[in-house]
Amino acid sequence: MTRVLKPGGTLAVSIPRQWPEAVCWHLSDEYFNANQGHIRIYKKQELINKVTAWGFRLTGVHYAHSLHAPFWWLKCLVGHERRDSSAVNLYHRFLVWDMMRRPALTRALEHLLNPVLGKSVVVYLKKGTGNR
Repeated sequence: MTRVLKPGGTLAVSIPRQWPEAVCWHLSDEYFNANQGHIRIYKKQELINKVTAWGFRLTGVHYAHSLHAPFWWLKCLVGHERRDSSAVNLYHRFLVWDMMRRPALTRALEHLLNPVLGKSVVVYLKKGTGNR
């Protein structure tokens, strides 16, 4: 990333947040062992330490996707690969509707819930002129 980003460029890194993923792992061995699943999960400060060690300057951090965490917890409860769960399918339809329509009510709800339930941690960084 350091090599391909121009000096002064912005890097955004988004990874699964540790505690919502730990809930999924606790609920489902299938989710934990999923092929092509998340290999490493970092706490926010661990991620920040890793990317700033590359010479990037941290410019912002936030949590995202709080409305998605309960969806994955529900999937893990009923079976990670199940496609016939009415509850999971209904929640999925809600998420797609929310992403496509972006209504003010769910945007506000997600904004309020992100610090607590956000499934992802997102860090923003700037590349200095001295990075290789």
